[in-house]
Amino acid sequence: MTAVRISYDALLTNPSSVHESISAAFGSAKGSLGAIFITDLPDTFPAQRARLFHLAHVLGNLPPSVRESLSRPHTAYSFGWSHGKEVMNGKADTQKGSYYANPLLDYPDVSDAQREAHPEYYAGNVWPDGVAGLEEFESAFKELGAFVASVGVALARACEEFVAVPDRSIAQIITDSKANKARLLHYYPSAASSHADSLCGTHLDHSLLTGLCSAMYLNAAGDPVPPPSPDAGLYIFPRGGGDAVQVKIPADCLAFQMGEALELLTGGKLAATPHFVSGGSGAEDVSRENFAFFLQPDVDDVIGPDGETFGQFTKRVLQRHYSDLGK
Repeated sequence: MTAVRISYDALLTNPSSVHESISAAFGSAKGSLGAIFITDLPDTFPAQRARLFHLAHVLGNLPPSVRESLSRPHTAYSFGWSHGKEVMNGKADTQKGSYYANPLLDYPDVSDAQREAHPEYYAGNVWPDGVAGLEEFESAFKELGAFVASVGVALARACEEFVAVPDRSIAQIITDSKANKARLLHYYPSAASSHADSLCGTHLDHSLLTGLCSAMYLNAAGDPVPPPSPDAGLYIFPRGGGDAVQVKIPADCLAFQMGEALELLTGGKLAATPHFVSGGSGAEDVSRENFAFFLQPDVDDVIGPDGETFGQFTKRVLQRHYSDLGK
């Protein structure tokens, strides 16, 4: 089983030509992985990816006090730095640090009441201004994020023949949203673990679509190195059951997965993609860097058959992943 591949040029210029591929990737046929690789991206993409991932390595190795100064607990750790707050396999996840921001919008134009009700989306970005070594962090984050979002919107438009949603297209919902969110990930070096999902437990994204780069592995000096073991990386559970399948995203491609919000919005016609990340046998001096962009509705958009909004749905998801929320 392998992920379906779609050419970037075909997606932009002739979306009808990729409909069969989209159906094979995101449909319910047994064995489908629920993932698409976008190939033949512009020549600028590899440099954008490498630039941000090296900055993620710098960030992850800053003194803890500096990193924590960029944390925003009142947003459910959904802006700025987060480490050791999310629960995975029943305990605090210290394997990875995350940096959350909306690459498309620094400070959403919403009412004070909305901002107070949903700080996880509307509190606004925080950037490491004045932190040595991270002078280009904001521009690199926004540059890569804007490109991933543009590809995701094009893919959403190409999906519209297969699924109709009330009032607006999926692409328009994403474009109008003030709640899109990207996550830059720094997985700390680790030894072998007895858990297959040692770096990120099995889960569903709660987005409409998730754009995902290929991971980059860096040694202590920040130089690119091969994965610490052949079985390290992303795994997806195929449709219809069966063991998880390792999915290797080429470095010059983008991958897109389905999220729970789209499954709800389409009444199950499209299914979210269950996945996890394995550290394999681990390596005590090799970190893993990655970037995921969650393209999603705004908080007031209704996605569930019972009238549940995306904002209400998000609160439920956060309760699942953060043990200290609601206490």
